[in-house]
Order: sequence, then structure tokens, then C-alpha cells
Amino acid sequence: MGPQGNAPQQNVSAWRPRVPGVVEVFHARFTRYAYPMHVHEAWTLLIVDDGAVRYDLDRHEHGTPLDTVSLLPPHVPHNGSAATPDGFRKRVLYLDGTHLPDDLIGAAVDGPDLRDPLLRRRVGQVHAALVRPGDELEAESRLAFVGERLRAHLRPRAQAPAPRRDPVLARRLRELLDERVVEGLSLEEATGLLHAHPAHLVRAFSGAYGIAPHQYLMSRRVGRARRLLLDGLPPGEVASATGFFDQSHLTRHFRRLVGVPPGRYAATAVKKASSSGRSRS
Repeated sequence: MGPQGNAPQQNVSAWRPRVPGVVEVFHARFTRYAYPMHVHEAWTLLIVDDGAVRYDLDRHEHGTPLDTVSLLPPHVPHNGSAATPDGFRKRVLYLDGTHLPDDLIGAAVDGPDLRDPLLRRRVGQVHAALVRPGDELEAESRLAFVGERLRAHLRPRAQAPAPRRDPVLARRLRELLDERVVEGLSLEEATGLLHAHPAHLVRAFSGAYGIAPHQYLMSRRVGRARRLLLDGLPPGEVASATGFFDQSHLTRHFRRLVGVPPGRYAATAVKKASSSGRSRS
């Protein structure tokens, strides 16, 4: 959709998520706005969902078609403007050095635009998790794989370790998740406690159990929620008691795993119990 009249459109949304390594999330829709030359202290991981952006980095012109992931290094001046008449819509992650150390800046300057459909999809999945409060473990886990793939692009000669099964590590993570169903567990904390690389930890768990750590945690929470709902607790109290961010967070995951929202699930159980009571009288 093009701009309305001649007025430029500038719609932005920015926030700092509770995900280690992410300095800021920035979503924007611009028509005729142009960024002047500037620098960031953080890495800029950019995907464009509509239109295209052109920019100059280290005196070379670059562009961002839809299938490209652009990685702009910290401290290196760059600008940016729309490359299409209707402007552009973009999603940006500003990352600290947790996933990308400074020794990769030179490689990023030489090749900031990465044509990698899998990486593009994974970055989009991180954004999708970041807009849902309460799904920080999913965002953190997906970001670990994004960082791993970015490093592989920037260090093409480095041989990535072959994936290996690690059932002991997977079991230890499962035990941690079981202990922290309600309180939750960040990937950063888990890797510190288990002394494992984040991507390897997630991969080992998924390989051992056929489910990602964040999916396992949500399954455990939904299981507890089902029991509390059958005990007669209202969904709002159940959400708080089982570790969900709020009732809508509970509803989203409950519907996905059970097939109905928690309110309908509880009402069906009450109706069934009433019917059983009448039949015995």
C-alpha cells in the first residue's frame, strides 16, 4: 500500500525485551524518511518485510531485498533510505557482543548483506517470539541459532562442529526445567549452570526429546493449568499460578496444545460433572 497523499509515513515501535544480548527491538514503516550517516554501539541485524532499503557502509553502496539479512557492525558509519517509491517496512534487532564479538566487524563490513533463506526465516522467528510477552525462552533459544549461523557466515573457513548427541546434558536441562516450571528458566542461566554453549544445549535437548526446551516448558505449564482449571480455579488465577505472563499468554498456549481456550475447557468439565451428579441422584 502506498503513502496517503504526499505526507510521509513514519510508524515505529521500539522496546527492550527481557532477552540477554538484545539491546533493542525496533520495528518501523517509513516512506520518504532517510537516515543520515550515523553509528551504533551495537550490531544491527536488519530484515525488510516490504519495499527495500539502500545504504552506504564504508563508502560502498548496499541494498536489502526481501530475501536478505543485513548485518551492520558497530562503530562503522552508515546511512539508509527507501529504494522503492512506497518506502519500506523493516524489523531490527540491536545486539551486543554476546553473539557477535568485535573481531567479526571487518568481515561484516566486507559483506553485510547475507542471502540466506534459512537465516532470514530464523530471524523472523525471533521477532515473532519477541512480540509475545512470556515467550522469552523461545526468543533466546532461536537467537542462539541465529548467532551461530551469523558467525558461520562471517568465519567461512572455520569448521563448525558436527552436531552430536549429548543425552546427559539433555537430561540435566530437563531436570532444571522440571524444577522451574512456574519460575521459568532463561537460556543464559541454564548455560551458566550446565557449562554448555547455548545452541548446543538447545540442540542436545531437542535431539534427545524431540521437542525444544521452550516447548517442553510450556507443555508442563499447560499440564498444570489443566489440573487447576478442573479444580475450579478461574483462568486468570491459573495463569499466575502456572508461570504464564498473563491470561492471554495462557490462552494462546493452552489453545495450541489442548485445542480449546481454558475457559471453554473448564466450562465443559463443570457441565460434565453436573451431568454426572444428576444421573446418580
